[in-house]
Amino acid sequence: MLKKIAVLLAGVLALAGCGGSSEDSASSSEGPSEITVAHLPSALFAPLYVADARGYFEDEGLTVNLEAIKSGQDGVPLLASGELDAMVAGFSAGMFNALDSGLEFKVVGSMGISTGDPENSPTALEASTSSGITDIAGLKGKKVAAAGGPGATGGYLLAQVLAEADLTLKDVEVINLGNPDMEAALQNGSVDAALASAPFTTNIEINGVGTPIGVPKEGTTGTGVMFGPEFAGTESAKKFFTALAKGAKDLQGDIKSDQDLLKIIADATGQDVAVLAETPFYTWLPDLAPQPDQLEAMQKVWMESGEITYSDPLKPSDFVDDSFAKDAG
Repeated sequence: MLKKIAVLLAGVLALAGCGGSSEDSASSSEGPSEITVAHLPSALFAPLYVADARGYFEDEGLTVNLEAIKSGQDGVPLLASGELDAMVAGFSAGMFNALDSGLEFKVVGSMGISTGDPENSPTALEASTSSGITDIAGLKGKKVAAAGGPGATGGYLLAQVLAEADLTLKDVEVINLGNPDMEAALQNGSVDAALASAPFTTNIEINGVGTPIGVPKEGTTGTGVMFGPEFAGTESAKKFFTALAKGAKDLQGDIKSDQDLLKIIADATGQDVAVLAETPFYTWLPDLAPQPDQLEAMQKVWMESGEITYSDPLKPSDFVDDSFAKDAG
């Protein structure tokens, strides 16, 4: 699937300078019954997997083809061109730069939201036990791993944690590492700390490799749901989001005690059910409403760090559509 996405991406980039994007339909059309949705396999996006496994998309008359991608940025040109109908992924500085350059797509929903609970957070800043670092302030000038680097969702979440000690991304050296590689990097001294997600945080702590020194505050989110410009104007888009929100509603209870939910997430992400049963989970809004305040905060962080290339912040109202969440609420 990754190869397919790469081929499509190359074609879109080759054609990027040959013409403008099509405008949204004046009125909603029926839209396709078979749609392609890009995603990053992660518990962050559990509503997608629950809706798929429990047949909620089928109930809406939709056939949903899930395509795995390495990062949300990989899917942005495909989404804008119509090669993808929807994408469930993390936001990035590159996404904002793409919007500023004229690519069109809509942010229509949110995904995993941080709990802010230092004892039960799905994401934590882990300091290497051998580094001697015991608090966030001690990271100044140090190497800190974040998935995707400073301009990705991991960088944004890291910035939120660093801010608690009046530090910014510029005060540390951000190293781009995937979550599976963070434990080894902490252990061999390649990095002094890592902004890791569960269940990797659980393993880091159990193995004595790292100690949590901070977590993103409650309500922080760097992921969401995006629709291509043409798909956003269809009835199929409404049906897709309705089914997706139904999956989110199923996740409002105690996930760890629901073996069916754990198995669905495990099958979709390649994680072990037993590990997930001990893993802190994100929360999801029942209607998956988009969070424009978080999008504004992301722009601020990435403009200050130099990851965003334009000087005037984009208005969320120009690319956020909350009508789908309102209909699904």
